[in-house]
Amino acid sequence: MTQFDKIYEIAADNYGIVTFAEAREAGVTGGELSRFVDSGRLEKAGRGIYRLAKYIPTHFDQYALAVALVGSGSYIHGESVLAMHDLALVNPMKTNVAVVRRTRKSLPEWISLAVADKGEVPIVYEGIPSQSVGDAIRYCRKSVMKERLIDAIHAAVREGLISQAAGIALRKELDK
Repeated sequence: MTQFDKIYEIAADNYGIVTFAEAREAGVTGGELSRFVDSGRLEKAGRGIYRLAKYIPTHFDQYALAVALVGSGSYIHGESVLAMHDLALVNPMKTNVAVVRRTRKSLPEWISLAVADKGEVPIVYEGIPSQSVGDAIRYCRKSVMKERLIDAIHAAVREGLISQAAGIALRKELDK
C-alpha cells in the first residue's frame, strides 16, 4: 500500500478529509503531504486539514469540513443541524458550529461559532458530530417559524432521527 493509498483510505471514510494528525498516525510524513498537495492529489483546506482533490461531493461535506476546521470537541449546532437533515426549510447563511472551549483559529467566513450549552452531549449523524435533532429544534424556537418546526418534528420522526415519544414531547414543548 502506497502512502497516498493510506491517505485515500482515511479520507474516503471522512468526506474526502484527512487531518495532519491522522496522516502522521498512518505513517505519512508532512513532507509527503506537501508533495501530494504540490502534485494536485490533495488540497489544503485549512491548517492541518487536507481534502482529496478528486472526490465526489456529498450534501454532508460542508458540515464535515466545518467540524474538522474548528477542531476536536466541536459539533454542528442549531439551524445547521436542521439544514444538514433537510428539516424545517432552513438555509443558514453560515454553518453553525458549537465549541466547548475558546478557539483562536482563523476560520473561513462561512463558519459561525457558538458556545456549547453546558451538559449538552453531541451525537454523531452520518459520521459528523452534531447537536441532537431534538435539541436543535428546541434551540431554533426563536428563529424558525413554529409551523416549520412542527413539520421538522414529523419529518424527523419519519426518518428515524427522533423517536415517536420524543416527537410528541417536542410538539408539546412548542405548544407552550
